[in-house]
Amino acid sequence: MMQMLFMQNLGIIFRRELMGYFATPLAYVFIVIFLITNGIFTFELGGFYARGQADLLPFFGFHPWLYLFMVPAIAMALWADERKTGTIELLLTLPVRLADAVLGKFLAAWALTGIALLLTFPIWITVNYLGDPDNGVIVASYIGSWFMAGAYLAIGSCMSACTRNSVIAFILTVSICFLFVIMGSPILLNAFPDWTPQVIVDAVAALGFLTHFDSISKGVLDIRDVLYFSVFIAAWLLASAIVIEIKKAN
Repeated sequence: MMQMLFMQNLGIIFRRELMGYFATPLAYVFIVIFLITNGIFTFELGGFYARGQADLLPFFGFHPWLYLFMVPAIAMALWADERKTGTIELLLTLPVRLADAVLGKFLAAWALTGIALLLTFPIWITVNYLGDPDNGVIVASYIGSWFMAGAYLAIGSCMSACTRNSVIAFILTVSICFLFVIMGSPILLNAFPDWTPQVIVDAVAALGFLTHFDSISKGVLDIRDVLYFSVFIAAWLLASAIVIEIKKAN
């Protein structure tokens, strides 16, 4: 009975939040900008035609950096606006558990990013028209990209819960996400002195988004990479709930 009530409340919040995105220009602006920037990064900056290869490596290669600014723009208002307008008190006095609210809001934002990602399918069709790509690798890359977007959103949820100012939430989210992106980048890993123990370098790399996303984008859906993003998302959503509880108590 409790599980059914949980799922019902979760579904109500999820639908409310997702419909809220499309009731304003926010969702449409986000999707249009996402599609345009993906097209520019893939065909212009990524040198799609100059490479002479039928794959989507340029397309997915830009996603960690594109998400760095696109996803926080969605996440920054998850809780900051609720706190600013005072509607968070109303939401938390309803017969809805905090877990329902945190997860419902997150899933709605994650669904929006998923919709935007799915709408890039014309690029996938173009690649298949021009050549014979490994579609299994492309499917795995899409899944990995969506999970990575979820990790960005989870951080954004926590940062949005920390402040009632959405701009500050945006800046905090971008900063922390950037940290996790460069943790797995060759730029940072190659900067370690030669005397640094390899176990430390590997530990830093294991915390970074790029290490796990690059692995998935090669077509290998390793359970360790999926588990990394799943645990990462769960941890930051738990942190969001804790922050909201502390703020409510104050």
